[in-house]
Amino acid sequence: MDAIIDRLNRSEALILATHINPDGDAIGSMLALGLGLQQRGKRVFMYNASSIPAVYRFLPGVKQVRQTLPSFSDYDTAVILDCGDLERIGDAAAYAHALPHIINIDHHVTNTVFGQNQIVDATACSSAEIVYRLLKRMKVNIDKAIATSIYTGIFTDTGSFRFANTNSAAYAICSEMVQCGVDPYTVAQHVYGTYSLGRIMLLNMALDSIEISANGKLSIMTVTKDMFTETDTNPEDVDGMINYAKRIEDVKVAALIMENANGTAHKRFHVSLRSDGSVDVAEIAASFGGGGHFNAAGFGVETSIEDLKKSIEAIAEKL
Repeated sequence: MDAIIDRLNRSEALILATHINPDGDAIGSMLALGLGLQQRGKRVFMYNASSIPAVYRFLPGVKQVRQTLPSFSDYDTAVILDCGDLERIGDAAAYAHALPHIINIDHHVTNTVFGQNQIVDATACSSAEIVYRLLKRMKVNIDKAIATSIYTGIFTDTGSFRFANTNSAAYAICSEMVQCGVDPYTVAQHVYGTYSLGRIMLLNMALDSIEISANGKLSIMTVTKDMFTETDTNPEDVDGMINYAKRIEDVKVAALIMENANGTAHKRFHVSLRSDGSVDVAEIAASFGGGGHFNAAGFGVETSIEDLKKSIEAIAEKL
């Protein structure tokens, strides 16, 4: 961590980026670090290839996140957060390689350890936890804005403190963030309290799509481009839907197949995997070129829906 702090202190202009289709931890950790570095007088550009999900647009500083890339020649360091590999940031990965220095901050066990410096801690509940530790070591003042981003990152990545990655640090840090001014009710209302009619309609279609393997141990949920069009929704509206497929009695692994609107640019399909705690889905995702955690992982693939389902259904035979 000392080497990273030294690099951040010496850097004058930094690009911060996280993975496409960002979740609360991706957005929260990037904003927290970005606001912290700005507090130190650094010039910071925050980037994500996808639009920010509506449920996270309440976060302080979120309007600074851009979907178009700046001139990389104007920056000396890239900080990539919550990404198991550099390609997860999308097309910007090709440009990031041109920067003098890449810092990798992540908590995925399948991280490829890219970049010149890394903090990869698979025991952390979230990337936001790692950013919190980093900011504390840098003696950054964690104000309400930064605290809200850290709290949201931890709150969402632990599934409201329900998932197996919920550790003692999750509770301790979030308690401290509340003391810094975070209102847990406000965060919960934004993240979980309100859904659009379109999202409810999309959920209904996704539930209708569920298929169960012959042995009952695998469930597959499918969301297509046509579903998005019919319900006037976006990939961000799929967040959390896989949990319905996971909670089915006797199911050990749930898979959510989502068709990407832009095809080969980010693979035709993205598959999310969730485990009941008895199966390492990170290992399954890795076999498809993806990664993640023991209980939550994913991968992207360019194939047909028929062949993809056959490949996923074959997993059931080993459960």
